[in-house]
Amino acid sequence: MNARVLVIYTGGTIGMVASAAGYVPQAGLEARLRAQLGERALPPFELLEYDRLLDSASLVPDDWARIARTLQTHWHAYSGFVILHGTDTMAYTASALSFMLASQDKPVILTGSQIPLSESRSDALDNLVTALMLASRPELAEVCICFNGRLLRGNRSRKVKSSGLDAFDSPNFPWLGQAGIELALRQDLLLPLAPVAFDIRPYDPEAVVMLGVYPGMPARLVREALAPDTVKGLVLMTYGVGNPPEAEPGLIDALAQAGERGQVVLNLTQCHQGAVSQGAYATGDRLNCIGVVPGLDLTPEAAFAKLHYLLAQGLTADEVRGALQVSLRGECTPA
Repeated sequence: MNARVLVIYTGGTIGMVASAAGYVPQAGLEARLRAQLGERALPPFELLEYDRLLDSASLVPDDWARIARTLQTHWHAYSGFVILHGTDTMAYTASALSFMLASQDKPVILTGSQIPLSESRSDALDNLVTALMLASRPELAEVCICFNGRLLRGNRSRKVKSSGLDAFDSPNFPWLGQAGIELALRQDLLLPLAPVAFDIRPYDPEAVVMLGVYPGMPARLVREALAPDTVKGLVLMTYGVGNPPEAEPGLIDALAQAGERGQVVLNLTQCHQGAVSQGAYATGDRLNCIGVVPGLDLTPEAAFAKLHYLLAQGLTADEVRGALQVSLRGECTPA
């Protein structure tokens, strides 16, 4: 095995340059990057740049599989991996990759920047340097996000600030590590090393939909979202500990009918922190009665990716509902 790290440049702000229409992706990142890194004592790395660079706001589930296949192709040749990715959907990609890598024995670190490397004041180098050093840590065996000195479990991460340099956090789980004078890791929180196992399957982009409830939300929106035959699952963002609006006639009936058709409904809280407790109030308890799955403390990004992953397995609706209630890769705290 090569003792080098493979940096996979998929696109994102980190490699963009200014244009008349705003920041746009630009090829040839490696030369610009090495020129700025100079003679720093860093883990040796090689850089693989995608031919089609992504603005992560345009990412689709097929892109998750593309990145996973790149990892699979090069897995045995490198000691760790850094994925340069746009920040807008980084938490979705980190979550999806954590399930496609059903087990692993090397680190996969996603990072990027809020300010492009091409700008005179940028967070790009600090994020990349820290990610490279973490990708060389043999005790790390999971998909993580490294940003602004924080090491976060990928499927626990969220982008919480649109313009702050501390853009990412994991509201329902401690940081796995922090870059201060030393790179300190929480060894007690890390997933165990295991022989690598990839599970890369095609995802139907129409299989999962997400809806957030709001005051006065008509039940027809749920019915229309669940109407296509292609839709197999719904992530429903409700209030507080998982309470749906009860005043709108037909909403609970629409969710019940979805369950009867074999569609899986996963109930998440709109709150930034905390978990769903579906039986705490009578409104939430009605969801228990019709088979809606409480989403525990899953992030919306992890819930979306996990539901896609489970549906792609060809499981029955009941099997998917059961699997949503257990932790596959440290993404949730089971009840």
